[in-house]
Amino acid sequence: MRERIAVLVSGGVDSSVALARVAAMPGVKATAFYLKIWLEDELSFLGQCPWEEDLRMVRAVCQQLGVPLVILSLQREYREHIVEYSLAELRAGRTPSSDVLCNRLIKFGAFWDSAGAGFDRVASGHYARIQHKGEAAHLLKGVDPVKDQSYFLCRMRQDQLARSLFPIGEMMKAELRREAHRLSLANAERPDSQGICFLGQIPYRDFVHYHLGEAPGPIIEIKSGKTLGEHRGLWFHTIGQRKGLGLAGGPWYVVAKDPDSRSLFVIHQNSLDDFRRAHFYIDDPNWIVEAPEDGTFDIRLRHGPRFWPGRIKILNDGRVEVQLEEGDCGIAPGQFAVIYSGEECLGGGPIGAEAGLPDEIHKALERGSKA
Repeated sequence: MRERIAVLVSGGVDSSVALARVAAMPGVKATAFYLKIWLEDELSFLGQCPWEEDLRMVRAVCQQLGVPLVILSLQREYREHIVEYSLAELRAGRTPSSDVLCNRLIKFGAFWDSAGAGFDRVASGHYARIQHKGEAAHLLKGVDPVKDQSYFLCRMRQDQLARSLFPIGEMMKAELRREAHRLSLANAERPDSQGICFLGQIPYRDFVHYHLGEAPGPIIEIKSGKTLGEHRGLWFHTIGQRKGLGLAGGPWYVVAKDPDSRSLFVIHQNSLDDFRRAHFYIDDPNWIVEAPEDGTFDIRLRHGPRFWPGRIKILNDGRVEVQLEEGDCGIAPGQFAVIYSGEECLGGGPIGAEAGLPDEIHKALERGSKA
């Protein structure tokens, strides 16, 4: 009996090559699934949504490969699990990591609950690898260090990873493009998508404004306490941000936010090194196989090829204490810190709010709360 594999496709070249590779596997029956999670119905007035072009590409590729296509709506699940989470994090002054939650709760969660019956595994176009050792499935980095997406998969459960397949994890991006051309795929030259999947080409700031509106507050120079200007809402800004502040005499960087007083704290580039954060806690960590022993690991603070060496300590309450060898000025509460041992992604979780902030930020937050 042939193995049945569901392949998640988006219209992009990555998932299309993944589909082609699965369809070419001996003894396999592939079915493509396009997940309808866009929110264009209520937000179409904000900008153009490319879902029609996505579907055109998906249909063309599936026809070329002779693979059946199913369009599955998960809009309700996406709104409940991802959009509401993102808006709640923004209201609290934190930085949401929507794509991390989407993989666990939607692509490898709600999808399997809705359509997984009758399939043995689910495949996607993620740049990552899976290594099976005994009963456990281990998550490894993708071979391409720039495209590697293991960061976004750090929240996956062991049972989800065990039934997953990442057919392009061993490929470099240039190699994948060549493969797409060799197969004459309709989207071989299509540019990689940017931004958040459910928004399409709707500007992120417009999406946030639509749901949260404006809540003006002061922009404060953190060392002097001097007000430099006014922002339109803390949710439009994130820690480490430089552009879009509208302040003269810069460059200025966001280093802290205080939702209680609506204060946005900034520092000039000349003093930025004083606000690099090297010590913090990871709340509610997810371990893909098991929690590691205390020790030195590579820490990823955001998606990208850079890693920060640092020591971790597992606390009695389950949180992880992290001490980096070199601090970073863009560590934001809510964003995910992910822990690696060599090629393996061990897991990760959201960065906590207060611990590890420089004394100047604590003092400024106290001043703001009393204002």
